[in-house]
Amino acid sequence: MSEFYQDGIITNFHNLAQRDLAELEYELQVFSGRNTMGLILPSLYSELEGPALDKIVDTLAQVPYLEEIVIGLDRANHQQFLHAKAFFSRLPQRHRILWNDGPRLTAIAEQLSAEGLAPIEPGKGRNVWFCVGYTLASRRSSCVALHDCDIVTYDRRMLARLLYPVANPQFHYDFCKGYYARVAGGKLNGRVGRLLVFPLLKSLQKVYGNSDFLDYLRSYRYPLSGEFAMRTHILNDLRIPSDWGLEIGVLSEIHRNTATNRICQVDIADHYDHKHQPMSEDDPNTGLQRMASDITKALYRKLAIQGVPITSDSFRVLRATYYRTALDMIDAFEHDAKMNGLGFDRHSEESAVELFSRIISQAGHAFSENPGDKPFVPSWNRVQSAFPDILQRLYDAVEQDNQQ
Repeated sequence: MSEFYQDGIITNFHNLAQRDLAELEYELQVFSGRNTMGLILPSLYSELEGPALDKIVDTLAQVPYLEEIVIGLDRANHQQFLHAKAFFSRLPQRHRILWNDGPRLTAIAEQLSAEGLAPIEPGKGRNVWFCVGYTLASRRSSCVALHDCDIVTYDRRMLARLLYPVANPQFHYDFCKGYYARVAGGKLNGRVGRLLVFPLLKSLQKVYGNSDFLDYLRSYRYPLSGEFAMRTHILNDLRIPSDWGLEIGVLSEIHRNTATNRICQVDIADHYDHKHQPMSEDDPNTGLQRMASDITKALYRKLAIQGVPITSDSFRVLRATYYRTALDMIDAFEHDAKMNGLGFDRHSEESAVELFSRIISQAGHAFSENPGDKPFVPSWNRVQSAFPDILQRLYDAVEQDNQQ
């Protein structure tokens, strides 16, 4: 049985009744007459070779209410792009592949980068940014969802529940975040969320004081989920983070641009599993260590923007506060796991907390040395101001690639 808690900051949609999928999708088809729906899929070419994306595409082929699917393809040569076209050709919906490494999109990216208007570093943030640009150029979707391509537990209900709050014309929501229990393989997953973000947000409030922003972030059940949906009218002013702080960065942007009564989150799955990142203890530039560093710096940056005095001395206090808070939360997670018959490795959990506590200090020093760092890519509104025809050029380039 699901709970029905509301904290008053953002609206929670719960899975209270296991509603019939056919009924849910029928309503979405009716909504599509007023609010057309699209989907963005940021993908690496390597994900086409795994089992998750094959199942996702087969599932999406049965979805009756989508107007358009935009697929961002990274790390693909020409032959791999042609293979991707064949791979996605089973989709009956209108779909377009952004070949991000192809000559046409590369030329556009280089021109924008020369003016400081495009992300330089490859990754999910850059991929999503170009997909957003094409979605705006296409003008076929009133609302759009985004999710990852490595979800091994994917089903149609997940997408339907994610889109429903923003697609329903009787609702007023502009942004919807998905959440779920990160339980798979008989154990608790989601280490960065459980062991870094949750205790760090709590510790930031203890050290720097309460703020509307921290209260807002703490109201999300799973702030690092890669699944969200929004009305397309807010995409123009959305600044996409270029690093691994994408999910936290998007939530920060939504908080900056959108009233909290137009923000919601929805329970989209009983269980969820995807490709797991390695902890990468020996390499700070990869895996969960890189992700944790980018997330932590994103939080420091947002607090500094709000006028919170983030000083070098305070990082030592924050690290100690985080460490004690995280260890207390490990106790709670261990007890929860045992009650539910799940495995729990106390050593690996505490090892992760020790690594994250070091990252809190390292990210603090990195932020102090370069507080003016610009991790956000300019909004498409600004890009269009500099290059008024950019969306049409992006649209034409994608169309030409897909007509090969």
